[in-house]
Amino acid sequence: MKLTFLTAALVLAGYATAVPMVKTSSFDDGYVAPLYTPVEAEAVRGSYIVVLKDHLSMEQLQDHAEWISSMVAAKAYNNGEFLDSSFQMGIKHVYETPNFKGYAGRFDKNMLEAIRRSEEVDFVEEDSIVYASELQRGAPWGLARISSRKALTLRNFSKYNYDANTAGDGIKVYVIDTGINVSHNDFGGRATWGKTIPAGDDDRDGNGHGSHCAGTIAGTKYGVAKKARPVAVKVLASNGSGSMSDVMGGVDWAILDFRKDKEQAQTEGKPFKGAVANMSLGGGKSVGLDKIVNAAVDAGMVFAVAAGNDNRDACDYSPARAEKAITVGASTIADERAYFSNYGKCVDVFAPGLDIQSIWIGSNTATNTISGTSMASPHVAGLAAYFLSQSEPGVTPKEIKERILAVATPNELKKIPKDTPNLLIYNDYEST
Repeated sequence: MKLTFLTAALVLAGYATAVPMVKTSSFDDGYVAPLYTPVEAEAVRGSYIVVLKDHLSMEQLQDHAEWISSMVAAKAYNNGEFLDSSFQMGIKHVYETPNFKGYAGRFDKNMLEAIRRSEEVDFVEEDSIVYASELQRGAPWGLARISSRKALTLRNFSKYNYDANTAGDGIKVYVIDTGINVSHNDFGGRATWGKTIPAGDDDRDGNGHGSHCAGTIAGTKYGVAKKARPVAVKVLASNGSGSMSDVMGGVDWAILDFRKDKEQAQTEGKPFKGAVANMSLGGGKSVGLDKIVNAAVDAGMVFAVAAGNDNRDACDYSPARAEKAITVGASTIADERAYFSNYGKCVDVFAPGLDIQSIWIGSNTATNTISGTSMASPHVAGLAAYFLSQSEPGVTPKEIKERILAVATPNELKKIPKDTPNLLIYNDYEST
């Protein structure tokens, strides 16, 4: 089942015959699903994310979505809005991952009340704006640091030790961001365009943020896992911002693509080691985003996320607080917590995030040097791909996360708050 944005005009075309066939949602007079509103983020007024209860089947999800569409059509017809091309009430995304079922769209007050009273609905969340987690600065050093137990010196400043035989070979890494400059020379043809989620946007990175992240993950020169295959999942616009519902749509697409690859490998009798996702973005607390990120991990994907750049508790931000993801803070070349990096018990590990050079947009040789936890998270995503390529098929995301934390260099970082893990990632090169 594939549902896209349903405008009133589109739904109305089949209204006369379709509506009698629609199964209505079940109701309990006393039930009202909770409505979560953003605290640390800007709300998208009139736009909501609806998460259904876990036990519902895909058929029930489809029936529920058709019920919503019939309400939209009836309201549009009664109000004469079906002739107005700007009228866009209805479903924009359907999330059809086995462990996360729901949808997002625009609904008025009366429709929202009806949705919340449906027994099939677990909770509703007001949509909000998310931003790429970057700052601006300048100079490359991160790869050398993650392959050294000791602080960098002039002797090892530019030396990256790694296992060139594996190096993430064959591992897909979904870069859920602004897109990727897939034609950049540093990818050597390994980068591909997966999906563009925002309606009306084009298949290119108009910002540079996603390309920079992908380069740190899998670039031939700038990447941790130099043989991995980055996949562009565009959820943010050229200004580096987007809606929470679009971000969740990108995660949903990545899960479905991952499951397709896994099933194909099983059918063909080929080994399948898994995949990685990186999300260097963030917003206020979002129960929905946290849940779908955890669902991605449950499906078999290792998920790295940025801790955020507000110098505050990462537990106040999503997806940084998603329990099953690997939440990454930023460190400096002097082995300190970067002044902007979020901290706290929701942070799992730190990685280089200040003055990181990687690929950029504008040409197939462009580079840029920027800073942020957005730059730290791709180091971990690349490391996850690196470790996956060294592992036997069947390794779980939990095991990869445990290995990353187990081999990390402890107690080397300064300016780490008391409740924050003092761990700096390490690629375990000495044991290979």
